[in-house]
Amino acid sequence: MAEITAKLVKELRDRTGAGMMDCKKALGETNGDIEKAIDLLREKGIAKAAKKSGRTAAEGLIFDGVSADHKTAVVLEFNSETDFVAKNDEFKALGAKMVEIALRPEIKTVEDLKAAEIDGITVETTITNLIAKIGENMSLRRFEKVTAEGFVTTYNHLGGKLGVIVEMTGEATDANIAKAKDIAMHVAAMDPKYVDRSVVTTDDLDREREIARKQLEAEGKPAQIIEKILVGKMNKFYEESCLVDQIFVKAENKETVAEYAGDIKVVSFARYKVGEGIEKEEVDFAAEVAAQLNA
Repeated sequence: MAEITAKLVKELRDRTGAGMMDCKKALGETNGDIEKAIDLLREKGIAKAAKKSGRTAAEGLIFDGVSADHKTAVVLEFNSETDFVAKNDEFKALGAKMVEIALRPEIKTVEDLKAAEIDGITVETTITNLIAKIGENMSLRRFEKVTAEGFVTTYNHLGGKLGVIVEMTGEATDANIAKAKDIAMHVAAMDPKYVDRSVVTTDDLDREREIARKQLEAEGKPAQIIEKILVGKMNKFYEESCLVDQIFVKAENKETVAEYAGDIKVVSFARYKVGEGIEKEEVDFAAEVAAQLNA
């Protein structure tokens, strides 16, 4: 049995783009013969999938899940290159399975989740196999897990384009969960930046105040008047940016989210939107199909 060195694994990875564990396994199965290992990876479709890994996956879905006791919740972003693939049943089933795994106490990071197994195969390899089967790059980009002393719930918007977790104080009664879901829907709609005023950073507040000051100076307002106006503008900033200070979207009497929540309070929230922060590429699919036909 040939020794499978780290250098050999790295060379195979560099030449195929396949994952480290896939390369190590292929070398083991081929007794360290790198050319045979390349052929093996190609046969399995892994090398083919790896070639697609450089393509931008900015579409996809947000998946969410809550434990039975409403103590733990997860939102997870699983990306694809096109919205068409995001509607694929296997893509959606894998996303749901990853949420189920992510809810386990021992899963704390994306790497933990990728290393977990589904029917004896790692999540990372399962994704790679699906890439090879469908022919489009996919990526487990991120997930967030919240474990509460009170309770948590989630809200999924636009068929998986946006997902929210809210963490609340109190007991997970049906009434409280329904109220928390309403607040999660508000988060989806209004995109608050902070839970409340206590978590607004000094830097953020100073930046907003300076922007407002320059606007007022440009309008020719006197210095003594500017300071008075700034107080009102900073209060307005809090009302627009802090979740509990925002006017609740379903309110008929202009009550705030905090007033709507009543006896329970918002502790934290997480809001995931598909593809946020990813620079999308313009893809010429006609040219790509033609290239594949000529390959």
